[in-house]
Amino acid sequence: MIISGFTSIVDEGSGRGGYIDGFVAPVRPAKKEAYREMAQHAAGIFQEYGAVRVVEGWGDDVLDGKVTDYKRAVKAEGDENVVYSWIEWPDKAARDAGWAKVMADERMKPPGDMPFDGKRMFWGGFLPILDK
Repeated sequence: MIISGFTSIVDEGSGRGGYIDGFVAPVRPAKKEAYREMAQHAAGIFQEYGAVRVVEGWGDDVLDGKVTDYKRAVKAEGDENVVYSWIEWPDKAARDAGWAKVMADERMKPPGDMPFDGKRMFWGGFLPILDK
């Protein structure tokens, strides 16, 4: 089990999702604002295509584990921090349809270099088993 704390740098939308996409990525502190701006821009597009909430969390209390941890999971280098993010969707069908539209949307193309190393990012889709 990995436990850490994150400060919200983007929190758009409200409501409960029936399906969740989760992401973890390494980001250098010098790129934090560029990452936040990119995430804020993308959040609006995700919501346009059906997401009910988009949250981006900046590592605030990311602990070193004995066996594994967030930093090891993304192979954080030097001063890189960890961003923990999720997108809530009404259900998996809405998520699948929304992602297809997001990926085809020209507005999602980055204007320059990405503010993180996407090769060390990981993600997955989750069905909620508890939502209180």
